Amino acid sequence: MSNGKHPPEWQPAALPKDAVFASSVMDGVAGGHDGLPGQQSGATATPVTRRRHLTTPEYVSGVRGGDRTILARAITLIESNAPAHMAQAQEVLQALLPFTGHALRVGITGVPGVGKSTFIETLGIMLCERGHRVAVLAVDPSSSVTRGSILGDKTRMEALARHPNAYIRPSPTGGSLGGVTRKSRETMLVCEAAGFDVILVETVGVGQSETMVRGMVDFFLLLMLAGAGDELQGIKKGIMELADALVITKADGENRLRAMTARADYARALHYLTAATPGWKTPAMICSALTGEGVAELWDDIERFYKVTSASGVFAERRRQQTRDWLHALIEDYLRSRFFNHPAVKARLSAVEAAVVAGTLPVTAGAQALAQAFEETANG
Repeated sequence: MSNGKHPPEWQPAALPKDAVFASSVMDGVAGGHDGLPGQQSGATATPVTRRRHLTTPEYVSGVRGGDRTILARAITLIESNAPAHMAQAQEVLQALLPFTGHALRVGITGVPGVGKSTFIETLGIMLCERGHRVAVLAVDPSSSVTRGSILGDKTRMEALARHPNAYIRPSPTGGSLGGVTRKSRETMLVCEAAGFDVILVETVGVGQSETMVRGMVDFFLLLMLAGAGDELQGIKKGIMELADALVITKADGENRLRAMTARADYARALHYLTAATPGWKTPAMICSALTGEGVAELWDDIERFYKVTSASGVFAERRRQQTRDWLHALIEDYLRSRFFNHPAVKARLSAVEAAVVAGTLPVTAGAQALAQAFEETANG
């Protein structure tokens, strides 16, 4: 045969010269299976190189220098539960601590459907255009149960995510509720060390997330809807007592009049609640992330809050108290973990639980029995 074709190997050797088969085999490309460089016969695959492990000084200089890649790697290091990573993460934090504490920390929560992401994007872009550097962090305690993560933050805030003055980080995943709190707080500190002067902390879960975020921010903002229904009143009251400002969102078009009415109603309700921050009267406002109405006025109020509370000393004292509370919470989390993972406690826990549930052992006596078992073996 010609034209680079030859009979297949399975063709019988003893055939007449004029015999023709319907199939033939074409010669392969000389030098390799596709003729591309590096694909020659016998060539070996190039090994995939793993990312080089960074030293603590490299993490620190990268974060301080505004390197986004190293910032992301530093936060990933902090979120890791591996003992070696946790040890280095604390070294990095220790070195970055002198450069933290200068940002304004704003917590943002709201009822479902209130448009938190749209609001945060509108506020964030406005601040970025004014020269601020904005970091957006999501806190979701439910992720410690489902081991899931809020991965859609950058998708939901596309314009803000593309802005050079903004940085968006999803919620840390896995671990205990205390672990999510620790990771979120330490991520906030790293962002501050990277030069972000406004930290927006978004609550994603419900229930404990509001109290958690209130304990790590300076200003707590509650977003509400006009005419959301009486079924949310119980939730509203609990969160309203934590808020430094209450904002009725989506105050545009036909909904603007309803938002104005709702603002008046909430203003009256706030009058009977104890203010979340001493020396500050919690305002009720309206805004529209669509038109931008009320967003600049809200930020003016937040800046006024900072000036008022800084002058009175409340701002600094809240920061100090939050740090003390954080320390105590970490100690409690550590001791709880050590207690329940102790062999003596694990050996007795099921029996004590069964006796307590059956009503044959008082709860206090059961707790004392487990504590005694822990102390005897821990001290021995």
